[in-house]
Amino acid sequence: MLGVLALPVLSTAPASAAPAAATSVVTSCPDLPPLPYKVHASAVTIRSKATAKSTAVGVLYKSHKFSVSKKSGNWLYITDKSTGVKGWVSGTYVYRDVRMCLD
Repeated sequence: MLGVLALPVLSTAPASAAPAAATSVVTSCPDLPPLPYKVHASAVTIRSKATAKSTAVGVLYKSHKFSVSKKSGNWLYITDKSTGVKGWVSGTYVYRDVRMCLD
């Protein structure tokens, strides 16, 4: 025998039984630094202003490293560390993943 698989035991509690109280609470992990921003598209247009109709000043590719210095609504002001271009990108395509912790 190579190993043992432990499975939880299922009980057949009556339908009127109260659900067990939750023992853990989901929090936002204040002790850990926030996750970095990522590009979640193959490429995103960098714009001169925080609007979709403003002038394009560059392209932020998925492989590029960048920093975010401010936000305006759903727009992020970034500096593309690969090219040095600064401008606004839509938060629809550039966002930070969320880390959830259990207490």
